[in-house]
Amino acid sequence: MKLPGEVKSLLKKRFAGKHREWLAADDPTEQWPLVITLGPPSEAEALKQTEAVRAWVEAWREWRGEGTLQWVERRWRVLGTQRLPEYLRLDGPHAVCAWIGELARWQLAELRHQALCQRWPQLAPVAARLFNLLAEVEDADFARIQAVLAWLEDNPASGLYLRQLPIAGMDTKWIESRKGLLGKLLAGIRGLPGPGDDFHSLCGLQAPPALVHLRLLDPALRAAANGLRDICAPAAQLAGMNLEPSTVLVVENVQTGLALPDLPGAVAFIGLGYRVDVLSQIPWTRHCKGLYWGDIDTHGYSILHRARSHMPQLQSLLMDEATLLQFSSLWGTEPEQCPTEDLSLLQPTELAVYQGLKEHRWGHRLRLEQERISWPVALQALLRMATL
Repeated sequence: MKLPGEVKSLLKKRFAGKHREWLAADDPTEQWPLVITLGPPSEAEALKQTEAVRAWVEAWREWRGEGTLQWVERRWRVLGTQRLPEYLRLDGPHAVCAWIGELARWQLAELRHQALCQRWPQLAPVAARLFNLLAEVEDADFARIQAVLAWLEDNPASGLYLRQLPIAGMDTKWIESRKGLLGKLLAGIRGLPGPGDDFHSLCGLQAPPALVHLRLLDPALRAAANGLRDICAPAAQLAGMNLEPSTVLVVENVQTGLALPDLPGAVAFIGLGYRVDVLSQIPWTRHCKGLYWGDIDTHGYSILHRARSHMPQLQSLLMDEATLLQFSSLWGTEPEQCPTEDLSLLQPTELAVYQGLKEHRWGHRLRLEQERISWPVALQALLRMATL
């Protein structure tokens, strides 16, 4: 015997699992009505719990709300004729939402979903998945969302920076904080499976240039660059510099890179991570001695492999088994290992460590971050390798 409170709980669960589907439905009548059986008892059951049955019937007599309550008449041998609530019929989302206190949010979401789909019918399933946003976003922001989508649809390859978009009420910070949402909606408009990782490319906008941190370790190179030690610039601009270093260091940890000493003829690229592909855009790196110093973990070796595809002469520094074992007290845990199995550009000793890490030979997801290695030890190894 379901009481009104139990029906409300049931409808809350149904709403949580189905409201997006209801909003996206092409033909809402296919999913309705929703009929909830209230569980009228048999006479034998009623005789065992007379007071409970009486309270249940009274609760439904006093009930006033959305839906159609169907009563049934039962003629029982002992208890005589009884009129019992049999089922509740709800004819649409409005009735469910009225039951659970979600009617205002539903009506607003429905109105905004209709507004989006009126202009972009293909957005129906995508927009429905954004129910909470449609139900809660401020009117001004919803207007801006539509304005941005309309402009990007009409100008699919503008090549503008965000700051240049001629859209009233929109600023760079506003759109930066909503790139995920706008990307989903724009991908839906264009019939793409998802927004992808490159928001600017999706929108036909000019992306801010990715800056590469180059540190000039040679005093003579610094003098030729008007005393600059640290240069953060796009790879294409660095490629155009008249630099002729004899040694290129690729160092992952920023603090390690900043601590590097002066080295004749040397420059260092700091903190590239998986962006080491930018080395392919800088031709003056190809004929230099190359040293790569990253973490002893699976991603460190994966980055080394990738960097070596652009600088085949690259040698690893402090990424051997001896270093790993020497600093065993400083081991940490790698959050997630690199899934790649084939790192063909690793040297045999490097590959052996990589495979050992993948096989958890020394511990589960073990890693040694480069910044944990004693600085005197690191400096001695660096100077030895750089001057060979």
